Amino acid sequence: MTSADGTALDGMQHARAIMNILEDFSAEKVRLADTERAILNILEDASDERDRLGATQKAMLNILDDFDAEKTKVEHFNQELLRENRERRVIAQALGESAADLARSNADLEQFAYVASHDLQEPLRMVANYVQLLERRYQGKLDPQADKYIGYAVEGARRMQALIAGLLEYSRVGQSELKPAPVSADHALDQALASLRGALEESGAQLERDPLPLVLVDGGQLAQVFQNLVGNAIKFRRAGEKPMIRITAEARGGDCVFSVADQGIGLDTQYSDRIFQIFQRLHTRSEYAGTGIGLSVCKKVIERHGGRVWVDSVEGQGATFRFTLKLASGGES
Repeated sequence: MTSADGTALDGMQHARAIMNILEDFSAEKVRLADTERAILNILEDASDERDRLGATQKAMLNILDDFDAEKTKVEHFNQELLRENRERRVIAQALGESAADLARSNADLEQFAYVASHDLQEPLRMVANYVQLLERRYQGKLDPQADKYIGYAVEGARRMQALIAGLLEYSRVGQSELKPAPVSADHALDQALASLRGALEESGAQLERDPLPLVLVDGGQLAQVFQNLVGNAIKFRRAGEKPMIRITAEARGGDCVFSVADQGIGLDTQYSDRIFQIFQRLHTRSEYAGTGIGLSVCKKVIERHGGRVWVDSVEGQGATFRFTLKLASGGES
């Protein structure tokens, strides 16, 4: 190879090297441009993310502000609850003390009523006996005005005896210790009807009864309840009609609902609570005899055994007195 040929070959190699360098540079330039675009995109994304983070931060700050406000309200509400609870505890304590005082007062009043009515019986009996003796011995021997006065005295003594007997009956209900036991309601009703035999026969009353269950009660007091309710059904009959009385019982859960229904004069429902209050009457003594104690005795007996008593009635169409007692185990008589 001549030197001229060698020189030409070197020049071509040199040119190819330069071309390769230029191609590599061009490719690097493209990569740099791509890298630049990628960096710009990253920066744009970072800017967007920064904006999102800023918005999130603001939202979090708002949430924290709301939380602080809500926390303040909750703390205030809790303070109010604590204050109300303290007041309720004070009121509950006061009510408990008042209830205890009332229970003691009621017990004292019942004891007084019992003692007073019991001790008044004997002197009143003596007064009544002497007034009646005066009436029998001097009837018609004095002037008419004197006979009228003696009659007033006799009637007043009899009424006072009835009131004292009723008050003694009412006060006795709470005197003895309550010891409910399984009692046949049928047997208690039989006792009541035996005591009312004269009134039943005199009035010609027709009485229907269902089999009655065993209940947890003081047997004597249940007989007393039946006697008062059946006695009222006989008393408050419509003029010229024979009393129609039906006695039933219905189990409701662990309780028994007794019903004493009649077809008598009934009563206005506005008086359905009043009639169970002691000495409360809806009729004059000239219309219907009585002291206004019988139904209050029934209420006291039933409530003392944990039950309740009420009346359903339509004036002129009879009344149904109902009361509840706990069924004894088994519930059958």
